[in-house]
Amino acid sequence: MKSILNGILAAGLAAASLAYAQTGQAKPAQGGQAQQQQQQQLIPGTKSAGESQAVMALFQAAQGPPDGVIKAADELLAKYADTTFKDSALMFEADAYQRKGDPEKAQIFAEQALAANPKNFQASTLLADTLAQRTRENDLDREEKLGKVDKYANMTIETLKTATKPNPQLTDEQWETFKKQFVAQAHRDMGLAAVVRKKYDVAITELKAAVDLDAEPAFMVQLANAYLQAGKKDEAAAMCDKVLAQQNLHPAVKKAAEDLKGLATKK
Repeated sequence: MKSILNGILAAGLAAASLAYAQTGQAKPAQGGQAQQQQQQQLIPGTKSAGESQAVMALFQAAQGPPDGVIKAADELLAKYADTTFKDSALMFEADAYQRKGDPEKAQIFAEQALAANPKNFQASTLLADTLAQRTRENDLDREEKLGKVDKYANMTIETLKTATKPNPQLTDEQWETFKKQFVAQAHRDMGLAAVVRKKYDVAITELKAAVDLDAEPAFMVQLANAYLQAGKKDEAAAMCDKVLAQQNLHPAVKKAAEDLKGLATKK
């Protein structure tokens, strides 16, 4: 999954944590003033200094390896089960397991995050992406999983229509870019699901929508594959040429484009 997931997850928490860190530098006060100052120093949405510190620890851990994120999220949820940051903590944990190469646990924690907050578009995005990339044609529960891909992808698209910026420091332009990237990924995942179903016209429509929103080389390769599977070799070759014309391609993406072009131009 693209790094936008963890980036936008961190954005809102970063703003809250930064505010907490800045207020924490205030001069000591006494009596009622001390109590009032302590309340002012709490991260918005937390109920105690301990909870604020646990949220701050989670944000700081997010800058490092996945195991540290998992530990910090578990500690926050163990001590403050009713925290308003519950879905964010679960989503950080899901993303950490995704980065560790454990999609099963990533899916479990993303489902918990979505249960805690049905508007958590990061969770619905991760779930659609994980299922789309791991479902195969011969899976006995193929249709059940592909149905979930469509469900979660559409949830992402619908939620983002009315979602507000998670961090007021984001510019409107940055927020619009974030949203387009998430919506593009949702269309990509539905496109991959359609490929598994061999509904190539649907796949092409969805993957074109993804590429129009976010010209990610990997999305373009997947569109080229859909064209090829649909027997549209010229379109497949042309899309591969667009990918191969780009600089600094990931080696795996470059090889996939080269292989697909070879198949599309084979006599």
